[in-house]
Amino acid sequence: MMRQYELVERVQQYKPDANEALLNKAYVYAMQKHGQQKRASGDPYISHPLEVAAILTDMKLDESTIAVALLHDTIEDTTATRAEIDELFGEDIGRLVEGLTKIKKLDLVTKKAKQAENLRKLLLAISDDVRVLLVKLADRLHNMRTLDHMSAEKKARISEETMDIYAPLAGRMGMQDMREELEDLAFRHINPEAYETVTRRLAEMSQRNEGLIRKIEAELGELLVAHGLPTAVVRGRQKKPYSVFRKMQSKSLSFEQLSDVYAFRILVDDAPACYRALGIVHTRWRVVPGRFKDYISTPKQNDYQSIHTTIIGPSRQRIELQIRTRRMHEIAEYGIAAHALYKDGESNGNGEKSPPSNAYALLRRTIESLAEGDNPEEFLEHTKLELFQDQVFCFTPKGQLIALPRGATPIDFAYAVHTNIGDTCVGAKINGRIMPLVTRLNNGDEVEIIRSGIQVPPPAWEEIVVTGKARAAIRRATRAAVRKQYSGLGYRILERTFDRAGKSFSRDALKPVLHRLGHKDVEDSIAAVGRGELSSLDVLRAVFPDHQDERVTVKPSQEEGWFPMRSAAGMVFKLPGTSKAQLNAAMGSGPEALPIRGLSGKAEVHFSEGGAVPGDRIVGIMEKDKGITIYPIQSPSLQKFDDEPERWIDVRWDLDEANNTRFMARIIVNELNEPGSLAEVTQVLATGDVNIRALTMNRVAADFTEVQMDLEVWDLRQLNQIISQLKELHCVSTVSRVFT
Repeated sequence: MMRQYELVERVQQYKPDANEALLNKAYVYAMQKHGQQKRASGDPYISHPLEVAAILTDMKLDESTIAVALLHDTIEDTTATRAEIDELFGEDIGRLVEGLTKIKKLDLVTKKAKQAENLRKLLLAISDDVRVLLVKLADRLHNMRTLDHMSAEKKARISEETMDIYAPLAGRMGMQDMREELEDLAFRHINPEAYETVTRRLAEMSQRNEGLIRKIEAELGELLVAHGLPTAVVRGRQKKPYSVFRKMQSKSLSFEQLSDVYAFRILVDDAPACYRALGIVHTRWRVVPGRFKDYISTPKQNDYQSIHTTIIGPSRQRIELQIRTRRMHEIAEYGIAAHALYKDGESNGNGEKSPPSNAYALLRRTIESLAEGDNPEEFLEHTKLELFQDQVFCFTPKGQLIALPRGATPIDFAYAVHTNIGDTCVGAKINGRIMPLVTRLNNGDEVEIIRSGIQVPPPAWEEIVVTGKARAAIRRATRAAVRKQYSGLGYRILERTFDRAGKSFSRDALKPVLHRLGHKDVEDSIAAVGRGELSSLDVLRAVFPDHQDERVTVKPSQEEGWFPMRSAAGMVFKLPGTSKAQLNAAMGSGPEALPIRGLSGKAEVHFSEGGAVPGDRIVGIMEKDKGITIYPIQSPSLQKFDDEPERWIDVRWDLDEANNTRFMARIIVNELNEPGSLAEVTQVLATGDVNIRALTMNRVAADFTEVQMDLEVWDLRQLNQIISQLKELHCVSTVSRVFT
């Protein structure tokens, strides 16, 4: 366990003017507060904050951050309070310690909505002060190093959280060494069998190729010295287990097929020397095509700079080379931590200025854009897309650099430039050539977006793009376009409904009754009518509570030859070619006498099996011993009577306002075979004042059920409205009316 004087000495090695009193006070305070507390391993609890502080001293962080590391568990695990820490160490340190306490309570491996909200809190805490992130990552690293004493369940949960959140976040901040160690430690517990296998094979390879790394280091070093780079340093290493495993998984390779397990770094004094070293190496050994990247001229957004190349080395093996300056190496190893000690304008001790961290600025911008998410699940999805992916670098025609996740398309590029450019994008030129919008962008591509003022982004784009910003913008634009369509339809429906009732419709009329309609604004209410979620009659009743609902009546004109029948309320009949005089003469024997051969005065009138409703065009067929059967004009059964015109009878609806009769119509609904589907369908029917006379179900496929329903409705208008509302349900595939 690190002693008090050792901690102070470690900080003073890289910061001689460090506040020794602050470090001593924090050390003593943490030691007193944690007292006799023990960790799961049995070690004194104080060993944990001391190790976290030690990790941060390796990153050369200032004494305030080291003090926060020593105190980071005191509020949660001891009797310490925020007020007490503020008084002893200042409000700045107190705020950081409290922020770390809140982060520690977040469970980032839970159900999506909760996980997303917790991740939002974590990122917002980090964006407030970068030191929160640095202490939290050091805390997680030491916890992962000492995870063996936890239960299996806790090991799995913490490792999953580390792999999903903290390791990628460390990488995004440029802290590559920490990312690799966190990934390896998490890999060991998440997939122990794979970890054991890869580790064993790497050990065997190392033993088999013993001395190879030293040989290549020596040969590269001698080559660089011979060509005028005497201060160049060459360092070789074997790749880490998780890095090897990830490559095997992503490229579907066996261990034997891996050809670049070894990597070497060449460290030189300045950027021009990097390109000299590159030329020296490429002149001596053959280059592997397509394996060259220049991150010096085009740095990554987390400040990473280096030249990457792969050569066929002196032992005929593929060798990955990274060429960089010592300052670039420091940033590559410690990332954002390399900027934390040296403020703007201050020297890093070697005469170089340390600019502000682009990685931290990027994190803040990313969080700001993510905060626009419409719901927690989208936030979680976009966060992982934005923070945790490798990148490609493209340019606008004016030379602006745009960094995108690997696999991004011109649509992602358009939205990265500006949301309005993405919304109006209709095409793209890549390197001067018109290319499809689904084209995957590569490093160095120049992308020009072709726009149209009337474009609305198609919903299918959501499946093409890879960035969270683009996906969120497409969803918003799609929802807005659909809402506009439904609003227009709803407005026309309401205008007709109000007009039939003798009223005038306006948007202003809805404002006082929004609370009765269950919507926050007028446009939402109108769109709900268009979607079928809200009945236009309900809106009419809300605006005019005294309005009496009157059903539409259908009356024929007073033409000759039409007669009613008591057994067929709501309809009148006419024999084709029969005048009113002929009808009166034929009916002279009494009011119930009928001028229809084969029918008695008590003749029954009934509907075909599929039914008919007021508003349908209908016809009657005279059937012996059965009476008159009423068919809709669309009925396929009428074809069999084509050769018997004498059996056809003209029929019209004759409904008066007092009519209180429902009529039957048959429909077929194809719905998803899932719990609750039928309930959603019947809820629509109940809300629409429709009665179900009969219902049969038939499973027609693994995922779909056909439901045949005989409905009782007032008229065709009500039936069509119900069919329209059913079609809008997510669980309904098709709805059709059945004519028999």
